[in-house]
Amino acid sequence: MDPAAFSDDDRAALYRVIGARRDMRRFVPGAAVAPETLARLLAAAHAAPSVGLMQPWRFVRITDGELRRKIHRLVDDERLRTADALGERSSEFLALKVEGVLDCAELLVVALCERRERWVFGRRTMPQMDLASAACAIQNLWLAARAEGLGMGWVSIFDPDRLAKLLSMPTDAEPIAVLCLGPTPEFPDRPVLELENWASARPLEDFVAENSWPAG
Repeated sequence: MDPAAFSDDDRAALYRVIGARRDMRRFVPGAAVAPETLARLLAAAHAAPSVGLMQPWRFVRITDGELRRKIHRLVDDERLRTADALGERSSEFLALKVEGVLDCAELLVVALCERRERWVFGRRTMPQMDLASAACAIQNLWLAARAEGLGMGWVSIFDPDRLAKLLSMPTDAEPIAVLCLGPTPEFPDRPVLELENWASARPLEDFVAENSWPAG
């Protein structure tokens, strides 16, 4: 067997984890994540690919209860602003559960950091690759969490400047995600926003073209 290859069972497990991953908002109150499990998850995140090996991600683990409540207030403030901006779907949006900041076992804030060596390549032509690289780290953590039987939700409804100030971040750091992590009552078989009739996932063929941009 090719030492670089994986078994059929390994590949099946990987695709199963990808298909079973969900953006979770409901968690088991009072639950915990074992320290060794959290260490594995963060190691998985840190193993993500990054352009020029820039590793632009920084993780802030929130363990202070009052700080968690302040983050929740930031998220809730933005939830109301988002609802107002949505106009006719405002009340529909407010009925959605869009975060689990107070209930999750672990709360992590992910930030981009500009402190990198000047010879990082790739970013000159595509400066957004630092964000793409950090998103890869978040996805690694997400899939590893699902494999461990834990739910994770990516909360993006917050004012980055206010959150950065709250966490005493330097001026070259920008928060991009509040991650809610922990045991969850269940994993739905479809995306939660589909179950809530907010949106529907479209089929893969709508997103794949060959040789040129699709017509129409």
